[in-house]
Amino acid sequence: MSDRTKPEVSVPEGDAPAELTVRDLAVGDGPEVRPGMVVKVHYVGVTFESGQEFDASWDRGEPLKFALGGGKVIKGLDRGLRGMKVGGRREVIVPPRLGYGKQSPSPLIPAGSTLVFVVDLVDVYSGTSGWTNA
Repeated sequence: MSDRTKPEVSVPEGDAPAELTVRDLAVGDGPEVRPGMVVKVHYVGVTFESGQEFDASWDRGEPLKFALGGGKVIKGLDRGLRGMKVGGRREVIVPPRLGYGKQSPSPLIPAGSTLVFVVDLVDVYSGTSGWTNA
């Protein structure tokens, strides 16, 4: 997993899906994440409509850490990671109602945008044994 590099995100052909769409690009072989667990992820996000990148943890050189189900990220991304295994890479397509809806949180994300993320699950924290890949 540590040899992975920032992925190129390609937007699927056709219309944006109306529902949350999840596709494993690589299945991990580590622990499976469940709500309540703290995850460490690297991600790239683009808008479905333009394919333009609006955010990437890779560019900051630091994975994002958050509790799954804790409301720290948009609903679609939170739901899209459930059941993923450490070491995996997943494409998550988030419809506006599970993303930013009618809000425009930045000039790169117009109101009503469908978002496409490619997420690498780097690690998961278990209160009893700490980080699994530490």
